[in-house]
Amino acid sequence: MKALIAGGGIGGMATALYLHRAGIDVEIFERAEEVRELGVGINMLPHAVEALTELGLLADLDAAGIRTHELIYANRLGQVVWQELRGAYAGYDYPQISIHRGRLLGLIHRTVVARLGIEAVHTSWQVDGFEQSADGVSVQLSDRDGACKTAHGDLLIGADGIHSAVRARLYPDEGAPIWNGVMLWRGCTIWPQWRDGRTMAIAGGNFAKFVFYPIGTESGQPGMRLTNWAVMAKTGETGSAPRRSENWSRPGVLADVLPFVRDRFSLDFVDPARIIEATGDFYEYPNCDRDPLSRWSFGAVTLLGDAAHPMYPVGSNGASQAILDARSLVGHLNSSASVEAALAAYDAERRPATAGIVLANRQGGPEGVIDMIEARAPDGFSDIEAVASHEEREAVVRGYARLAGFARNQRLGSGGLASGG
Repeated sequence: MKALIAGGGIGGMATALYLHRAGIDVEIFERAEEVRELGVGINMLPHAVEALTELGLLADLDAAGIRTHELIYANRLGQVVWQELRGAYAGYDYPQISIHRGRLLGLIHRTVVARLGIEAVHTSWQVDGFEQSADGVSVQLSDRDGACKTAHGDLLIGADGIHSAVRARLYPDEGAPIWNGVMLWRGCTIWPQWRDGRTMAIAGGNFAKFVFYPIGTESGQPGMRLTNWAVMAKTGETGSAPRRSENWSRPGVLADVLPFVRDRFSLDFVDPARIIEATGDFYEYPNCDRDPLSRWSFGAVTLLGDAAHPMYPVGSNGASQAILDARSLVGHLNSSASVEAALAAYDAERRPATAGIVLANRQGGPEGVIDMIEARAPDGFSDIEAVASHEEREAVVRGYARLAGFARNQRLGSGGLASGG
């Protein structure tokens, strides 16, 4: 068997490693000129860390990132709304790991090259079309210089992101991604550690949220961490077109983001304006997703990751769900009589699960607990229990964990134990 993968991001590369582990030949086609280590911070939830551990990557993850110890949700005044231990610190089998997105992709890419060979990864090639026959799938490709070629395989996996060329050919009338009017700014810089240097905080509700967590210890300066920050704020109307397209590498502008944090937040661990101003380059991204599909798999062609279920970046789930897709897909290829049956079974397992997460993220995901408190007590509170009981707050946070598949002792469809925070 031979699999063709469109897209050399985290999902596509993880899928390649799972396929290789199963003895299936793989070729990856990435439209960018090179696999670049771009982006800022990302959280790998424990069920995804479990999957990456199966691929032998836990030591690399630990070397590149930080095992998250605790997560704190707070209002804009720094009053704690909810806090909990995470991953291994909460007694689970696997940690939650905060890491630079580019470093995560880099270590997975290097592992692909080491195990599959550099010839398995083709950059500067985009998918123009594909045809299915009794012999498998023929994929038409072109590069930036206008050269064309055709690749042949037993199946095609579209892991080519929110602007997926494979998805566009399966759903030619779908249109552009949907913007909810929220802009996201993200950056990282060396910053004094807070608490134990392993704590994550999300503060602020309906007007603007501020996210703060460490993603690396390599600064060489005692008490300092490579620290990720993010700001999410409403700047437009739901369903309108963002003024700039969805692109993680688009530079952010200080004048755009600072009004959403200056003189609004009162946090004991950081002044959001100061860390933003101290950061060199940072990035902006409009919060876009797509409506869940009724079907991913068509014969020997299927979708994976953001190509299948792009979601708002709340709840730390985007890349984690792509890795779970990879694990599920290859598990079904190993246990099914045909490629078509395997892809159909993968579709039936993963599509409903991720559709629920996409829709929950539109409501704020677990961070909706902050929105709830700030809506009821916009100027703060003296007793959180008088605003919302522990049980009511827990229902928001734990309900999302169950939905996303990382509640404690929750079983994954592929047969492993999800060990989540």
